Amino acid sequence: MKLVRNDAGRLVPDEVNGQKQIPYMGVNKHKPNGNKYKPPIRTCIDYPPDGNKVVENLKSALKKSGLKDGMTISTHHHLRNGDVLTNMLFDTIKSMGIKNIRWFPSASFPVHSHLIKYLEDGTIHHIEGSMNGPLGKFTTEGKMKGVGVLRSHGGRYQSVQDGEVHIDIAVIAAPTADPFGNATGDRGPSACGLIGFALVDSEYADKVIIVTDNLIPFPCVPWQIQGNNVDFVVKIDSLGDPSKIVSGTTQVTKSPDRLLIAEYVARFIDEAGIMKDGFSLQAGAGGTNLAFLLYLKEKMKRKGVKARFMRGGSTKYLVETLEEGLTDYILDGQTFDLEGVRSMRENVNHVNTSPFTSYNFHGKGNFASIVDVAVLGATEVDVNFNANVVTHSDGYLLHGIGGWQNCLYSKCTILAIPTFRDRIPVIMDEVTTLCAPGELVDVIITERGIAINPLRKDLIKAVKGSSLPIKTIHELKDEVYEICGGAPQKPKLNKEKVIAIIKWVDGTVIDSVFQVVK
Repeated sequence: MKLVRNDAGRLVPDEVNGQKQIPYMGVNKHKPNGNKYKPPIRTCIDYPPDGNKVVENLKSALKKSGLKDGMTISTHHHLRNGDVLTNMLFDTIKSMGIKNIRWFPSASFPVHSHLIKYLEDGTIHHIEGSMNGPLGKFTTEGKMKGVGVLRSHGGRYQSVQDGEVHIDIAVIAAPTADPFGNATGDRGPSACGLIGFALVDSEYADKVIIVTDNLIPFPCVPWQIQGNNVDFVVKIDSLGDPSKIVSGTTQVTKSPDRLLIAEYVARFIDEAGIMKDGFSLQAGAGGTNLAFLLYLKEKMKRKGVKARFMRGGSTKYLVETLEEGLTDYILDGQTFDLEGVRSMRENVNHVNTSPFTSYNFHGKGNFASIVDVAVLGATEVDVNFNANVVTHSDGYLLHGIGGWQNCLYSKCTILAIPTFRDRIPVIMDEVTTLCAPGELVDVIITERGIAINPLRKDLIKAVKGSSLPIKTIHELKDEVYEICGGAPQKPKLNKEKVIAIIKWVDGTVIDSVFQVVK
């Protein structure tokens, strides 16, 4: 593996898993050409004339799809930590004696630690998708046979659309479906809201299998996946536990420090003049972000301000803004709790979206750049406003990118973070892994103060004279180093072994993750 230095000064491989890679060239510097990938032409004479595509079980569907060694199998993550299907899928693939699968999930969760044994025995060769928890730890220790590839949600859509990733078989969990393959996620015993992350899989994969535990007569309305893109339908007893769709990060923080951060975020958005009639907002589902939304709601009510739209992962707190008349629309990317699922079913202005409309960098525009302010988290930031969202300062890959990179293109990107976690500084001289170039991070808000990127002279001017605790990023870093006794200890890494690469939104490689030496 040859390592080259990209435009960000990071060492990245020029080839990964047999595929040539393009090093990161800078923000908006890589402009692809050519045509979108074309899925194979099908004809309706090869499908049942009565529209019934139901087959007896998952194994039968995989056989009929032509499963063989070395294929790429995709899944989606809308069931989050309640997902049963993905583990069942690889149990079935193992029973068929298939090897060297490239698993292409939109994300993985701790529930998928079940698959470590299949990474060990070669059933799965490598993962190209966000890795959360145990799978990330396994990969960081150099135990995966191939190299992991992490992309943003928009980057995942882009990679399939551009032909970088060819999906042989897409296996789509559908909480409700009909025999023709029309499917939705907003109803049924395993309802998870929308299933938009599987849209690209359904459009471009060679074969598409819908798996449901709620098969209803044709037509399944509304449909989020169109049956004309589906080859087979499988009915199983249960897709998973819908209560575990709810992430541990969808509860409002009770920490005084985090609540202070949330209050500062709401005040900054107000005092910088961003909060005004018709503005738009995207917020994550972390405890601090949820608290900030509550503070912002009160400010909006007092000033009579109404947003045009809000984006998220939807939670009950976002739903409240819609149902209380504080926003015209929720444009939903994924559903983080059961109130979000209910709202999507009941509120016509709670609209399901997909990475194509929201985040795809190789499209004719996307929603991300229209958003006035995005409030996000990070594992680390540095004095150049670069940010990390996948590893910690110990070098371990424990998180995925999600839509985080894509949201950086909002008109104002705010990172709401504590200055340290477990007495380890979060603000440092240089991030362990580069996921976001500093020029796209506008404001860092902590419990000890607010740092505005010097490039954003307009924001600096807007809050001049404010009572907000505005500081430089260096002042924040020095303060936290004094509290924590200096910089975090650098991880011991094997710089000869890249265990994963981080893609930028345009498909170039922005950084490498190296094996941790224990």
